Amino acid sequence: QGQFVESGGGLVQPGGSLRLSCAASRFVFSIYAMGWYRQAPGKQRELVARISSGGRIDYADSVKGRFTISRDNAKSTVYLQMNSLKPEDTAVYHCNGEVGGRPFGSWGQGTQVTVSS
Repeated sequence: QGQFVESGGGLVQPGGSLRLSCAASRFVFSIYAMGWYRQAPGKQRELVARISSGGRIDYADSVKGRFTISRDNAKSTVYLQMNSLKPEDTAVYHCNGEVGGRPFGSWGQGTQVTVSS
C-alpha cells in the first residue's frame, strides 16, 4: 500500500502561485497513475488533476488553465503547480496513486493551501 508525503502549501494572496510536491513510497511509482485531490471544510474530497503512467493528464474544470500536474519517476514524486489562485482553491491537498481511476494508498497528512487577502 502506498504512502505519500505532501508539501509546499501555505498562505497566498488571490492571484498568487504555489507549487505542491508529493513524495510517494512503498510501491512502483512509475507504473501507476497519480492524482492530486483536495478537501475544503465541509465538502467532500475531489479530484483536482490526474497524470497517468504514460503522461496523459486530466484536470477538473475548475482548475483548467491554472494548474499543471507533472511527475518525476526517478524521484517518485508528483507535483502540482498552481497559478492564479482563487479563494475557492482553499483546501487541504492530498495526492494518491490510482488504479482504475480510484485512489489505492493510505492518505497522508496533506498540505494546507489557503488563498486569502
